[in-house]
Amino acid sequence: MSNSDSLQEIVCCMGQPVAGNPTQFMIERAFAAAGLDWRYLTLEVAPEHLADAIRGFRAMGFTGGNLTIPHKVAVIQHLDGLSEAAELMGAVNCINRVGDKLIGENTDGKGFVQSLSEVTSPEGKKVTILGAGGAARAIAVELGLSGVSEIAVVNRSAERGQELVNLLNERVKIAAKFALWEGKYAVEEGTDIVINATSIGLGNATARVPLDYDSLRPTMLVADVIFNPPQTVFLTEAAQRGCKTLDGLGMLVNQGVIGFKIWTDVDPDANVMREALEEYLEL
Repeated sequence: MSNSDSLQEIVCCMGQPVAGNPTQFMIERAFAAAGLDWRYLTLEVAPEHLADAIRGFRAMGFTGGNLTIPHKVAVIQHLDGLSEAAELMGAVNCINRVGDKLIGENTDGKGFVQSLSEVTSPEGKKVTILGAGGAARAIAVELGLSGVSEIAVVNRSAERGQELVNLLNERVKIAAKFALWEGKYAVEEGTDIVINATSIGLGNATARVPLDYDSLRPTMLVADVIFNPPQTVFLTEAAQRGCKTLDGLGMLVNQGVIGFKIWTDVDPDANVMREALEEYLEL
């Protein structure tokens, strides 16, 4: 349906639990700025009701949606197709209706790569990723598809870390290696980009990523996926050592920009979206 129709377009976010949603605030502000009479709904969906929720999604004609934990993997069996990145990651955070088909996408890694590309090209860079969870997996796959030269995955669980390395080597066709995270990890010389893809620091301005910060060099770009607070201890320590830093707000904004474009085929105002996030987070 078009913006001139009497019914509004609906985009939704399905997750559990839902306790405030900065993405909803950001997306709805962008809808208004673009003159679109659309709505972004936040819906709490228990795992056992996911299949029913997707059937309802189809029946009610929702244009698109986001998925949060714990639905990013389980939803795949209920969709009609996947993007290349979503298929490689084995996880979906974005649904797009194409005709009568629901197509799964993953914007987590794309949002990060877009944010990174605004300060440096990932092509040919040597990257260290701290963590091997969902965010790390999405970022690593997208960086591999963007042409980085090598990825080192650092994780406390050898099984999970090696699984991600195998995916990168065998399916993304990018050189990758695993390092066990024991104590304070020292970043290898020659590394270009260091990324904290763990949840350490989320909602905690004093949390410290266990890193040997003296191993950071001014030539390195240091990025954090944490958006609240955007200035984490991890980034502060890196800046004190002369590193260029990249906070998680840009990643979240760009995820929103990418999803918005997928659903509406309209380029949103990224500045409006960032301002909305900063307002929501009282920054």
